Amino acid sequence: MLSAVFHPLTQQWFAQRFAAPTEPQARAWPEIQAGRHTLVAAPTGSGKTLAAFLVCLDRLLRRSLEGTLADGVQVVYVSPLKALSNDIHRNLELPLAELRAAAESSGHVLPPWRVALRTGDTLPSERQAMLRRPPHLLVTTPESLYLLLTSPRAAALLHNVATVIVDEIHALARDKRGSHLALSLERLAALTQRPPVRIGLSATQRPIEEIARFLVGTANVDEHGQPLCSIIDLGHARELDLAIEVPPDELNAVCSHELWGQIYARLAELIQQRRSTLVFVNTRRLAERVAHQLGQLLGENAVASHHGSLSRELRLAAEERLQRGELKAIVATASLELGIDVGYIDLVCQVGSPRSMATFLQRVGRSGHYLGGLPRGRLFPLTRDELLECLALVRAVKQGRLDAVEIPEAPLDILAQQIVAAVSAAEQDEESLYALCRRAWPYRALPREDFDHVVELLSEGYVPGRRRLAWLHRDRVHGRLRARRGARLAALANGGAIPDLADYRVVTAEERTFVGTVNEDFAIESMAGDVFLLGTTSWRVVQVRLGEMVVEDAQAAPATIPFWLGEAPGRTVELSAELSRLRAELAERAADLEFDNPPQSGDGKAAST
Repeated sequence: MLSAVFHPLTQQWFAQRFAAPTEPQARAWPEIQAGRHTLVAAPTGSGKTLAAFLVCLDRLLRRSLEGTLADGVQVVYVSPLKALSNDIHRNLELPLAELRAAAESSGHVLPPWRVALRTGDTLPSERQAMLRRPPHLLVTTPESLYLLLTSPRAAALLHNVATVIVDEIHALARDKRGSHLALSLERLAALTQRPPVRIGLSATQRPIEEIARFLVGTANVDEHGQPLCSIIDLGHARELDLAIEVPPDELNAVCSHELWGQIYARLAELIQQRRSTLVFVNTRRLAERVAHQLGQLLGENAVASHHGSLSRELRLAAEERLQRGELKAIVATASLELGIDVGYIDLVCQVGSPRSMATFLQRVGRSGHYLGGLPRGRLFPLTRDELLECLALVRAVKQGRLDAVEIPEAPLDILAQQIVAAVSAAEQDEESLYALCRRAWPYRALPREDFDHVVELLSEGYVPGRRRLAWLHRDRVHGRLRARRGARLAALANGGAIPDLADYRVVTAEERTFVGTVNEDFAIESMAGDVFLLGTTSWRVVQVRLGEMVVEDAQAAPATIPFWLGEAPGRTVELSAELSRLRAELAERAADLEFDNPPQSGDGKAAST
C-alpha cells in the first residue's frame, strides 16, 4: 500500500509495477505532498528518483483530469550530467505513457503531456519547439537552467514552476558548479509566482544538514542554523562485498610492466566470471589503456571505454551495448559514476585508489543497483602506498566514516557571471540583487563590500576610465543596474563553472564523424601517419589543422595512447587522516614486534618476523 494519498489511477499503476514502496519513497511522499522542501539521502538502487517524481506525476494527472493544468513548465529536474538528464528523460516516457493509457481506458480525455530535454546537446530546432510548445516537465543541467533564466523568452516559460528536483546534489555542492546552481535556484524562485518546492536527491553525505542548507538557501534556514527541510537520511550502512586484489608479485613504489600484466589477467578473470562489469579508473588515458589491454585478452568487441573526451554517440553506444549484454565490461572514468542506467552490473572494479571514500561508495553502488541487490567492489592498488591507502579506505567505509562536505564560500567569479546574467534579463535594483545573492547558501556571508567591488568591476571595466569589458550601467543615485550592449551575449557565451579547454576535435576524413577530443599539446605533437587510440579504436592521423585532427581507421594497428592534462583526483582530507591513522598503528605494531624479538648479539640483524 502507498503511505501517501495518490489518485486511484496512480495507485493502480504503481501496484502493477512494484510490490511495495521502498523506505525512501514511503518516507518522502508525505513530505513532498505536504509542500515541504525535502532532501532524500539514500544508497543507490533505493528508488530515490521515483520518490521525487511520483508526486509530481500524480499532480499532473489530477490537474489534467480537473482541467486545471496550466501551460508552461511545472517541474524542473536538474542533474549534473547531460547523460543522466538523457537517461531520466527516457525513463519518464514509460510511466507517463502508462498513466495516460490507464486514464483513457477509464474513459477520461486528457490534454497532451509534454516532457522536454534542454542540455548543451539539444538541437536548435528542439529549443525553438520548446519555446512554441512549453513542456510540463523540463529535464536540464545547471548550465542550461542558467541559460534559460538569462533569456527573457525562455524565462517566461518558468513562471509556473512548482517543483525543482536536484539530482545527485552532493556531486554539485562541493564545487563552483554548485555555487552557480545555488544562485540560479534563487533567480528561479524570484521569477516564479510562488517559490518552488525543492527536492534534493543525494548519496549519503556528512554532515547531511549542510547539503540541506545548500538545497533550500538562507531563506529557509532558522536562526539556529537548522534547515527548514525534511531530511530523509537512510545512511550508507548498506551491506557491501568488498575486497582488495593484490597481484602475486610484491607491489613496489611504481607499477612495473610485469605487475600490470598480472592486474590485467586478474581483471579479465573476474570479468569472465560475470555477466557485466564496470571498471573504474581515475584518468582518461588510463581508461583507454586498460580497455585496450582487456580487449586483447577478452576480444576487442567485449570491452569499451567511456569518458568525457569521447563523443556523445560513442558513449551512448557503449551504454546501450552493455544494457543489451553485448559487452562484458566498460572501462570508465567518473563519466559513469552517477546514476546513469546501464543495466545490470555484477561487479565494480577500481584500478588504483579512488582517492575518496564518497567516490568509492558511489562507484561500488553502481553494481547491485536494484532493490535488495548486493554491491560488489574490488580494489586494485598499483603501488605499496596505494595498498595502504586502499586498506585505510575499506576500513573507514566498513566503520561508517565518510568524507565531509565542504561548500565553496562565495566564489566571486561565479557571482560576476550571475550578476551580468540577471541584469541582462531585466533591470535590477542593487539592494534587491544583493539580497537575492545572499539567499544562496554559498553566499550567505557575502560582504556588501565584495558585492560592490564586483559590481564596480562590471560597470567600470578592467581598465578604469576606458570601460573596457564593462557590461553594466550603474546608476549610483537610484541604486539601479542596467545592461550595456553585448551584456546578454557575454553572459550566455561565458556562463558556468566548467572551464573551456583548448582540446582538438577528432573527426573522420570521409564522413566527418566526430569521434572525440584530445589535448591540444598531443594534437600539435602528432604528425600525419601517427596512430593513436581513442574509444578502443586505432586512428591514423591524416591531417592536423587548427582545432581539429582528421583521422582514418587504422585497422587495429599498434597505437599510442593520447594524454589529457590536469585530470587526476586529489586525496580527500578525511582519507588522508584515515591513512595517517593506519600508518601510525602499523608503526606501533612494528615497534612492539621489534621489542619482543630483539636482535641476537653479534649478528647485527633483526630477527625475522
